[in-house]
Amino acid sequence: MSGQPTVIIVNDFAHVEGGASQVALSSAWGLGRRGYSVVLFSAVAPAPSACLEHVKIVCTQQHEVIHDPVRARAAVQGLWNVTAAKELRNLLLELDPSRTIVHVHGWTKGLSSSVIRTALDAGFMIVCTLHDYFAACPNGTFFNYSTDQICHLAPLSLQCIICNCDRRSYSHKLWRVARQVVQRTSGKMPYGLQHFIAVSDFSEAILRPFLPPQASVYRVPNPINVPREPPVLVANNESFVMIGRLSSHKAPLLFARAASRLGLTPVFVGEGECREEILKQNPTAVITGWCSSIDVMQHIKRARGLIFPSLCYETQGLVVLEAAAHGVPAIVSDNSAAREAVVDGVTGFWFEGGSVDDLAEKLHLLLDDARVSAVGQRAYNHYWENPTTLDRHVDELEAVYQRMLAS
Repeated sequence: MSGQPTVIIVNDFAHVEGGASQVALSSAWGLGRRGYSVVLFSAVAPAPSACLEHVKIVCTQQHEVIHDPVRARAAVQGLWNVTAAKELRNLLLELDPSRTIVHVHGWTKGLSSSVIRTALDAGFMIVCTLHDYFAACPNGTFFNYSTDQICHLAPLSLQCIICNCDRRSYSHKLWRVARQVVQRTSGKMPYGLQHFIAVSDFSEAILRPFLPPQASVYRVPNPINVPREPPVLVANNESFVMIGRLSSHKAPLLFARAASRLGLTPVFVGEGECREEILKQNPTAVITGWCSSIDVMQHIKRARGLIFPSLCYETQGLVVLEAAAHGVPAIVSDNSAAREAVVDGVTGFWFEGGSVDDLAEKLHLLLDDARVSAVGQRAYNHYWENPTTLDRHVDELEAVYQRMLAS
């Protein structure tokens, strides 16, 4: 091991389920490639993946809470996963707390905060990457899904508890409230932790008031797996593309309406409950459904511009950086963390979140060949001046781990 610490990557999934899992598995593989002893501790079983080549997997073989057919079992597991706590305790018994880092990525969809409490009780150093807002907010987004608006209520205040903001039902909201109470008290999350990683200035500013005042918050951007190639000739492309789940809080209808005003054919790479309404708003819209990562990159390369219209905060907006790495400019809502990846008017454009008029205006700007070429080239140059590669990501993780060990 050459004196390097053991790293336990804690994540609900042992396969790529979403952005947080992608980062967790990529970092596990990157650390393992550098000779670290890496253990991926998860609840939901893995799918075959090359990312697991250098990584030992410890999986409790449980369901994701939302997909467990035994709902009573799911409700209990989501509040406090006894099985996961026991398995992690057994794993930690074999390790030296002074030479081990427990790195938490995701815990709300399968593992629960029981694993955080277990590691704390065993005296291990813990760092948590804040991929979402679950450290503070019961629904993890600071977003009211009933009104499609950002929520400014104090988490777990009376106003928060009585607000029906959940995507599913008010009863599910109350379960989330119960989970948050358990997390704060028995789970000691976030107040029992001293180390956190934020993926953007934007998300850190929102979460910082809810973290322990004395905690260290490090900045480690998520990695982008895009090889450097010549920039796309965006002036030769016609399509404007949105990538991701077609849910109301992601604002695909906003994009559909703005494109319709300009007579454009919007391309939606993804799937979701807004599919039919998108086609009603803009019958020319192309909806590809879910695609492989390779196909997603091909859609980006064929794009004139990437549209990121989300109504909610988000934490980073990785696809905006992926587009910039190919020289494709983005138009992003100014209420989301994705705006940090765009220099407004230089490498892309911000638009007023929720405004069809402003989005249509920014789309119109990119219809000019000379402008879109210049903006795309600047986006490309800006990204590659300081690319967020996996090697850089692992370098910065190592620096965080060393600071933790030294303290």
